[in-house]
Amino acid sequence: MALADELNAVLGRMRAAVPELSAALVATTDGLPVAHSLNSGDANRLAAMAATALGLGRRICETFGGGEFRETSVSGDQGQMYIYSAGPKAVLGVVARVGANVGLIHLEARDAASEVARILQQR
Repeated sequence: MALADELNAVLGRMRAAVPELSAALVATTDGLPVAHSLNSGDANRLAAMAATALGLGRRICETFGGGEFRETSVSGDQGQMYIYSAGPKAVLGVVARVGANVGLIHLEARDAASEVARILQQR
């Protein structure tokens, strides 16, 4: 199976488990989209921003001695974006509507990020 197909399957399962997600994507740490499932928006921009947030999060963790970066979030009055490290090569970003079940998002997205990291490690 092609890499994009494998990653899109992971994103599809996650979005099926969390219907409040309006977008999900996997990007390289350089900000290039590898796979995405978006209702609207620009995958290239979201990928670049997710990678930037990942890089900043890693630097912040290094600065305060927080260990290896795992995740961060950006919240607005109409939605949130959650950004997860997906191994050394990738980032997982998910966008949720206001009122979404944050616990379920984290549960599913953390599993998805681990699966993405595993898939990329095998390549």
